[in-house]
Amino acid sequence: MTSLINVEAILDRLCDDLVVRIESAGVDIKQVGLIGIRTGGVWLADYIHKKLALPSPMGELDISFYRDDFTRIGLNPTVKPSSLPFETEDRHIVLIDDVIMSGRTIRAAMNEIFDYGRPASITLMALIDLGRRELPIQPDLVGEVMTLEKNQQVKLTGPDGLKVQLKAAP
Repeated sequence: MTSLINVEAILDRLCDDLVVRIESAGVDIKQVGLIGIRTGGVWLADYIHKKLALPSPMGELDISFYRDDFTRIGLNPTVKPSSLPFETEDRHIVLIDDVIMSGRTIRAAMNEIFDYGRPASITLMALIDLGRRELPIQPDLVGEVMTLEKNQQVKLTGPDGLKVQLKAAP
């Protein structure tokens, strides 16, 4: 199955855009804390972390307990603990997700980050923006903007050989 987009080419462009954005704010890119949201955001963050050769480890968030629909949909059966192996207090954070749609996942991720400490800033990066916001949250850096039919959903597969594919919505 072929990918809808060239994920690696988009990530390479996003890496360049991120370096420019961070350095234009007067921050050394080597000092940012990179955090991926499970699962696809972690795969993307890993690619970016390696591409930029960042010295500090990257973080991973599992926002299952922070979701505002937790009581309606129940617990994800593959919940794993989040891992932030660096201080978030006064740190410039780059939060990475594969797909942004409603903004609710990002809100949950920011709530969790603030439980670890108050960052100096958060830059939001998303590979794909589906543009169906329910909350006023916008990515600072985005790879592709897509419009899907109601019966479609987009899925990132990986982590080796990252691909974006269309699937029938459940």
